[in-house]
Amino acid sequence: MIKVNDLVFKYPGADKNAIDGISFEIPAGKYVAILGHNGSGKSTLSKLLVALYKPLSGTIEINGTEISAKTIRQIRSKIGIIFQNPDNQFVGASVEDDIAFGLENKQVPQPQMRPIIEDMAKKVGMEEFLTKEPHLLSGGQKQRVAIASVLALDLDVIIFDEVTSMLDPLGKSQVLQLIRDIQAKKEKTLISITHDMDEAILADYCIVFSQGKIIAQGEPSEILSNKEIVDIAKIDSPFIYKLSQKIKGVKPTYSEQELMEQICK
Repeated sequence: MIKVNDLVFKYPGADKNAIDGISFEIPAGKYVAILGHNGSGKSTLSKLLVALYKPLSGTIEINGTEISAKTIRQIRSKIGIIFQNPDNQFVGASVEDDIAFGLENKQVPQPQMRPIIEDMAKKVGMEEFLTKEPHLLSGGQKQRVAIASVLALDLDVIIFDEVTSMLDPLGKSQVLQLIRDIQAKKEKTLISITHDMDEAILADYCIVFSQGKIIAQGEPSEILSNKEIVDIAKIDSPFIYKLSQKIKGVKPTYSEQELMEQICK
């Protein structure tokens, strides 16, 4: 469970709060999409959740532990983040080294480490690339390795901060499928920071930001059917919805399966 209460954050020298008195809760095991236009505050929130930034006021609790100077180490053993630029995330000379890095920091014994590395690489479909150098990988492959590195730490919460925004269509498809696979097990709390509705429609729940405030919360279909919210937050409709709008005799839908069923009637 993540609890955020009356959270406020302002960047040094800024006139306005980047995060302006927000409160919300995310139940354990849920997949939540944080939506909003550029500058809405959603990426600032992600850095507050992993204790990279310190709020002016308000509190954040991760599974019962409130973030503070005394609990940062404990918090970071519960929550991890994957950023949008895969090139900024590699610290090892190979895929194997990169997955091992966090395990070494946790002082996992070498005999226990190898099976974890191999298992995580297999889960993300990168088992054949363990000896590869990061710069030889595609964007989608790099993001899958970044996800494997976080999964290896067995964290309670994983934040995906605009992870598909710099990927080509194939890389995006690969990463979204991986997120679907993680979501299906309901073992982790997933938070997706995004402006991409193709990503957000996979979520159980959406929280919409604008100018540092929460302007809407609800299931993806609820959010997308609210034209006022969509316009304010500058949310682009997902491809499936746009396609269904153009097909005569088909009711607009966000579900690929539902669209296929309507077409085949």
